[in-house]
Amino acid sequence: MNITQTFYDHLASQYDKLFQDWQATTQEQALILDRIFRENGFDDTAHILDCACGIGTQAIGLAALGYQVTASDISDGELAEANKRAEKNHVKIRFEHADFCALSETFSEPFEIIMAMDNALPHMLSADALEAAVRSITNQMVTGGLFVASIRDYDALLMDQPPYSPPYIHQTAEGQRVSFQTWNWEGDHYKLIQYIIDDEETLQISKFACEYRATRREELTNLLRAHGCSSVVWKFPEETGFYQPIVIARKS
Repeated sequence: MNITQTFYDHLASQYDKLFQDWQATTQEQALILDRIFRENGFDDTAHILDCACGIGTQAIGLAALGYQVTASDISDGELAEANKRAEKNHVKIRFEHADFCALSETFSEPFEIIMAMDNALPHMLSADALEAAVRSITNQMVTGGLFVASIRDYDALLMDQPPYSPPYIHQTAEGQRVSFQTWNWEGDHYKLIQYIIDDEETLQISKFACEYRATRREELTNLLRAHGCSSVVWKFPEETGFYQPIVIARKS
């Protein structure tokens, strides 16, 4: 089990605490993605693969809009949590354990849309690993299919290499919840510790460790073009309403 699987397996039961209202977020983000899909010629008849589904934040919202959604992840802990949340939301999603660097080992069919949201691709800790992920994803798309992913704005972050992310402070019925990350940089890599502080009836502090490789937009753009995408467009939060830059790539 690698550091990414361990991170998400341990975080799974608390992942929703990173949001003020996780349920509302699933609906809001689904509408953002639905608009992107429709602007690119797709509607809710499209078959989607969310290849880094986590606890289902995007997959569940899109399934609620009527999309046919398949969702995969390398974390069994997150898949179990996502399955429970899909049942609670009364949506049907096919869940599979899959590494997005080797999608063909799990899926025989191609998909019209593949997603990898919430900074999933920068878990690839080398240029070769990132290329393997892009190759795997584009090979699993139909001709004319769409790849949609979000990553942090590393072009900006690499200039200053900040030691932490701004905290999220959420008021709750019993007090407040604070979540933030510390970042220890080594070149374009950084080791991250995610803290979640529940300051409610009793004080509880949780911490989870992981590592990322800061991925510049040019690197990802070039890889997508090299692996069959004729159009690669970046959209920013002020355009989409999503909290991270989004790349939209169409397979030739």
